Amino acid sequence: MASRCEVRVYARDEATARAWADVAIAEVRRIENKFSRYRDDSVTAAINRAAGGAPVDVDEETAALVDFGARLHAASGGLFDLTSGVLRRAWDFRSGRVPAQDEIDALLARVGWSKIEWRRPRLRLPLAGMEIDFGGIGKEYAADRAAGVMIEQGARHGFVNLGGDVRAIGAQPDGAPWRIAIQHPRAGGGAAIGAIDIAREAVATSGDYERFFEKDGRRYCHILDPRSGWPAAHWQCVSVCAPLAVAAGACSTIAMLKPVDEALAFLRGQNVDFLAVDADGRVHRRGRPND
Repeated sequence: MASRCEVRVYARDEATARAWADVAIAEVRRIENKFSRYRDDSVTAAINRAAGGAPVDVDEETAALVDFGARLHAASGGLFDLTSGVLRRAWDFRSGRVPAQDEIDALLARVGWSKIEWRRPRLRLPLAGMEIDFGGIGKEYAADRAAGVMIEQGARHGFVNLGGDVRAIGAQPDGAPWRIAIQHPRAGGGAAIGAIDIAREAVATSGDYERFFEKDGRRYCHILDPRSGWPAAHWQCVSVCAPLAVAAGACSTIAMLKPVDEALAFLRGQNVDFLAVDADGRVHRRGRPND
């Protein structure tokens, strides 16, 4: 998952806890291997290699993720788009180079969920060079699945943390909730700006501080608007609490791409709790967030 990952689970003995954790870890690895765009043998790679050609038949799990991506695209007014990953070709966050507009425009011609031909189970990317990318929901889906397989094994207390996207499977053994710290988007040293308490829910965070570069006084982050091809600039971070990690992650990503008033209205409309820091450093909260 290209990030620090953690499984914490309580059981009657160490061997049982280890067995449950191993099942969860195996499930995360399975999902990464299946959907990573960086693996030539992944489902994602097979779909992308066929772009501009014949449709690809996908399995039920992949179809469910495609359906979810389609629903998110509709609910977000096009801000969440599984085809937008191709825009990363223009943005090199290691070199810190700002691409020319014509580079972005050339890639935008290959972005757009409306272009996709999706007739379950057949998926076709009609234009050569188009890509589908599950990265916007993959880590959160893996957290949900890892928690789910541990619950099936009998686990009742613990959580899965995949790079800051956390899915709890129950409160702590004494009944207290898990307090999930939210990283301060500008302070160093691992400082927190607040926390969210969860017991059976999930917390996911999107922010402009993990992959970014600054040039001429402007910060460019890896969260890209599929309509313009340019990075999000309205928020420093958005953390959302929801029943599932995929829902929390989708809401946080969509909110990052909306202006402040629209984002707050969207989050309230989804009836989720959140802690968010706008571009000016102002903190916005609803519901469960705690200092």
